[in-house]
Amino acid sequence: MTADADDAPFWRTTPLAEMTAAEWESLCDGCAKCCLVKLQDIATDDIAYTDVACRLLDLDACRCTDYPNRQRRVPNCVALSPANIDELDWMPSSCAYRLLADGEDLPWWHPLVSGRADSVHLAGISVRGRAVPEKSVPNRALFDRIVTWPE
Repeated sequence: MTADADDAPFWRTTPLAEMTAAEWESLCDGCAKCCLVKLQDIATDDIAYTDVACRLLDLDACRCTDYPNRQRRVPNCVALSPANIDELDWMPSSCAYRLLADGEDLPWWHPLVSGRADSVHLAGISVRGRAVPEKSVPNRALFDRIVTWPE
């Protein structure tokens, strides 16, 4: 027996550009990898992730402490949208926005699939317990903070 199309979750039936604001926002799994300081090699354009979190990131909740004002307070903060998701190749490969833009499905640990807000943390995908606050790391030490995150 196959599931009726009406029973399929919205992320399988609704293109990113047609999602409501609430649907779009619910795609964020709370991993907080996009809230980490990233370094770009000017010669190759390669992106390296650090374990240094944006000053607005709540390291336990893995959520922005001032989401509505984040772009004003952190000028290089990028607001994800259906219009720019294809251009943001620095997004982690586990990111729901990137996965769906690439025609893939959400992983088992995504809160929309598991039904548990903490499943991203339980699966070890988030930065919880693995990142340090930006104010604790001088810019000259950022290269020493480059890490590879589990996908």
